[in-house]
Amino acid sequence: MTGSESVGFDTTKPSIARVYDALLGGTDNYPADNAVVEHLAETLPEIREVAQVNRAMLGRGVRYLAGPAGITQFLDLGAGLPTMENTHQVAQALQSGAKVAYVDIDPVALAHGRALVENNEGTVVVAADLRTSTEVLDDPAVRQTIDFTSPVAVMLVGILHHLHDDEDPAAIVDSYLSAVPSGSHLFITHFCDSGPEARALEKSFLEFLGTGRFRTHEEVLDLFRGLELVEPGLVYLPEWRPADEDPGELTITQRLMVGGIARKP
Repeated sequence: MTGSESVGFDTTKPSIARVYDALLGGTDNYPADNAVVEHLAETLPEIREVAQVNRAMLGRGVRYLAGPAGITQFLDLGAGLPTMENTHQVAQALQSGAKVAYVDIDPVALAHGRALVENNEGTVVVAADLRTSTEVLDDPAVRQTIDFTSPVAVMLVGILHHLHDDEDPAAIVDSYLSAVPSGSHLFITHFCDSGPEARALEKSFLEFLGTGRFRTHEEVLDLFRGLELVEPGLVYLPEWRPADEDPGELTITQRLMVGGIARKP
């Protein structure tokens, strides 16, 4: 095992990774996590669709990064529990030699992630808090897997909205980008303050999970400052290079998250 880890954990307290797993219909969660999902569903009955839309975006984003962008190294921060179309599976289907370092602090996510990649030489699962970038970047397993002299995809998919404003997510993003060279990419998806429904859901997240900041489009866009956004820019997730030509008019649920990928010049 790599990095600093907790020996045990309290199953009576919900975790971000396990709540997300429950939203996706997974089984690696506990009653406390499901209780959060039930409370969120009282505010937005279609809450599970939000998680599914985000997961689909992860697949499309990694396919772009490993395909047209030519990226072969992925630092997946706050990766959560493995489910369908995990980063290493999508990337290595396009780039057989792709390297992936997953980072998380949830012990259940770490255990299941390690079981999934046990026989995958190009992939590691590291226990570290993404908020402490030096801990992540100096981790021996990360250093052994990722060559920071070559372009890296820094992935913060569905995680920065769980950082409070006083934790300065923009500074955390900058700390990772300062460690990677020109040609690297930043991939973010984030809850968006798109209207009254979003603000009601934010209130539920903060009440029942303790995190979940729905930032404005402008606030999320600022996380990409100094970078070159690839087309179509920062948009609602179904609008980012959809598999179908036109996603049509978006539902309220489909407008609850924005995402984008940008290149470091």
